[in-house]
Amino acid sequence: MTETGESTRTVLVAFAANLAIAAAKSVAAVLTGSASMVAEAAHSWSDTGNEIFLLIADRRGRRPADAEHPLGHGREAYVWSLLAAVGLFVAGAAVSVWHGVSELLHETPGGENYLVGYAVLAIAFLLEGISWLRAVRQLGGEAQERDSDLLDYVMETSDPTLRAVFAEDSAALIGILLAAGGMGLHQLTGDPLWDALGSILVGLLLGGVAVLLIDSNRRFLAGEPAGAPIHAAAIARIEALPQVDSVRFVRLEYVGPRKVFLVGSVDLVGDPAEHTIATTLRDLEHELERNERVAQAVLTVAGP
Repeated sequence: MTETGESTRTVLVAFAANLAIAAAKSVAAVLTGSASMVAEAAHSWSDTGNEIFLLIADRRGRRPADAEHPLGHGREAYVWSLLAAVGLFVAGAAVSVWHGVSELLHETPGGENYLVGYAVLAIAFLLEGISWLRAVRQLGGEAQERDSDLLDYVMETSDPTLRAVFAEDSAALIGILLAAGGMGLHQLTGDPLWDALGSILVGLLLGGVAVLLIDSNRRFLAGEPAGAPIHAAAIARIEALPQVDSVRFVRLEYVGPRKVFLVGSVDLVGDPAEHTIATTLRDLEHELERNERVAQAVLTVAGP
């Protein structure tokens, strides 16, 4: 529950930062006429809208299980996060590339008030950096608990909102540098080609991040199995139960952020009577479900 609350706060910090940045970049885009700044404004507005989707994903995914949804509503988090990733691709990547190509074809001069543009980009870099550091701090702590590398954990984590914030903030920091480079080369050479290329590069960057997030949410919606460390921990936990002699089979599938559905086959201690087996298995399932990360457990008796 603590990790869930931390994820919500991380998304809220990202939303506040992106809203302020988007407004500032829009003003700077009008004043400078920079194609790169227009791309960055589109990027930030896209990120701001995406944070709303991520907040909805977090809220709806945390709803408890009911009679119609015995495994909970966790997979809704991946649906709304998928919509956010598609929005990043359409509103961020496509608009940025389209605007850059338009600038290349029409060669709009622009190029005034560079100082305003640089100042806005510097402030945006600072705010995005604050949001990025918060995501890194949370991800780093969770990765350390699981003895995993940060980037590996980003790709493996079942929390789509946290992964999205980290990916979008990372892309935003790189995008700001690309925009600054495009503006700088435009200012030095007087050729708007560089500014247009900066816009296109920002769009391609966003497109790559969006495709990565779309694929990640697709995998979890399709039924992503838990990784080897969690699988080994589950087997060890089941084998530690006094009624279990050995574990023959375990399947763990994510059904939401930090929630798994456990199916297993076990050998029971001794040779219990048939009428007691069902009760024993249900008691074992209840014991496993006491762990907040297990949405539901189903055990069967292994064959000879």
